Amino acid sequence: QVQLVESGGGLVPAGGSLRLSCADSGRSFSSYVVGWFRQAPGNEREFVAAISGSGGSTLYADSVKGRFTISRDNAKNTVYLQMNSLKPEDTAVYHCAAQARWSYLALANKYNYWGQGTRVTVSS
Repeated sequence: QVQLVESGGGLVPAGGSLRLSCADSGRSFSSYVVGWFRQAPGNEREFVAAISGSGGSTLYADSVKGRFTISRDNAKNTVYLQMNSLKPEDTAVYHCAAQARWSYLALANKYNYWGQGTRVTVSS
C-alpha cells in the first residue's frame, strides 16, 4: 500500500526557492513512478514532473524545465521537487502521485495513489 504525504510548501517571493518532499510509508516505494502535479484555483490539475523508480529517468513540463528538479532517495522513501526561480504563476497546490508504469506520465488519471497536497504561494 502506498501512502503519500507532501510537505515543504509555503509563501515565497518571486525568484525564491522551495523544496517539496513526498514521503511514503510503504515497503515498495522504489518500484513506483512518482509524479508531481499542481492545481491552481479555477484551473485543471497540471503535470509538473515525474521520476522513474530508480531515479534514472525524469520528465518535466515545459513550463518548469530548467527551474525545477525532481529527485528521489529510495532509502528514505522520499521524492523531492526542488523549485528555483519561482514565479507567481507557480502558485498552486502541489500534489505527488504514484503509479507502477513509466507511461502516460502527464495524465493524472494514470496515477493510482495521491497525496493530500501542499500549498505553494509565490508573491510578486
